[in-house]
Amino acid sequence: MNESIPIDRTQVAVAVITRADGTFLLASRPPGKPYAGYWEFPGGKVEPGETVHAALVRELHEELGIEVTHATPWLTRYFDYPHARVTLSFFRVSGWHGEPHAKEGQTLAWQTPGAINVAPVLPANHPVFAALALPAVYGISQAGSDPAGFMTRLDNALESGLRLIQIREKSMPAATLETFARDVLARAQAHQAQVLLNADVALAQRIGAHGVQLNATQLGELSRRPDLPLVAASCHNASELERAEALGCDFALLSPVLPTPSHPGAPVLGWDNFAALCAGRTLPIYALGGLSSADLESARQHGAHGVALLRGAWQ
Repeated sequence: MNESIPIDRTQVAVAVITRADGTFLLASRPPGKPYAGYWEFPGGKVEPGETVHAALVRELHEELGIEVTHATPWLTRYFDYPHARVTLSFFRVSGWHGEPHAKEGQTLAWQTPGAINVAPVLPANHPVFAALALPAVYGISQAGSDPAGFMTRLDNALESGLRLIQIREKSMPAATLETFARDVLARAQAHQAQVLLNADVALAQRIGAHGVQLNATQLGELSRRPDLPLVAASCHNASELERAEALGCDFALLSPVLPTPSHPGAPVLGWDNFAALCAGRTLPIYALGGLSSADLESARQHGAHGVALLRGAWQ
C-alpha cells in the first residue's frame, strides 16, 4: 500500500460519564467484539451525516439506557489498533436521566481517578486516565513582595481544595525563590497537592517539585521532554499547542482568553477562538486570562479541562 495515501480513520464518540463524587464509568467490551473483555469508556462509531455529539447521545441511550442532558467536549485521541485506525472524541458527561445499565452484554464499573481497579484496559485510554486526575483549577502564585502573606492565602486555598499550583515569581531573587518554593511545596504536599515551577527545570528537580511549566521560548528550544513527572506548557496559538503535544506535555495553558486588569486593551482570544484552538487537541488545556472560578463551566463548554487563576485562586 502507498503510505502517502491517507487511510480514513473511524470517528468514535466517547463518554467520560462522571458522578458528583468524581467517579467515572467504564464498561467491558462484550464477547464477539475485538478486544472482548477489555475495559473502555462507553461510546461508539459516528454514523454518516451524524455529528459527534449526536452520536454520543445515541450510543449512550443504546448502550446504557440513559438520556444525556449535559456533555462538554474534552480531549481527542488518535490511535491505531490492528483492526482499525480511530479518532476518539471524548466528552465529559455530567448530566443524564436514568440509571446507567448494561444493554449489550457489558459489565459496568464506577472508577476513581488515580485508582483504576479493573483490567485489562484498552491501550488508547491510559493517557485519558492521567488527564482525569488533573484538578479543574490551577492556581498561579502571586506572592510579590509579601511571601508571608501569600503563605496564609495558600494555606486557605489548600484547605478549600486547591490541588494544583504553579510557582511563578519572576521578580523574586533566586535564593529567596528556592526557599519560597520549598515552603510552598511542603505545604502543598501536606494536602496531596502538586506543585510546578515556572520555567525552571533545574530548581524543580532540585527541590523535588512535581513538574515544570514551560514558557514559549522553552517550547521552541527543547528537543525532548524534561525529566519530571508533570510537564506543562504556556501557549498562545496553534503552533505552540502543536509543539506542546509533540513534546509530550501533560497539559497546556492557553491565554489570554478575556481582558485582564494587568494588560488592559491587549488582544485576547475570546471564547470562540479558544474553542477553535482546543478542538482536536490530545492534551488537556486550561483557560487563562481574565477568569475566575465562576468561569469554569463556560471554559468547559468551550473545550477546556479547567481554569488557571492568578488573583482568583487566592481570594
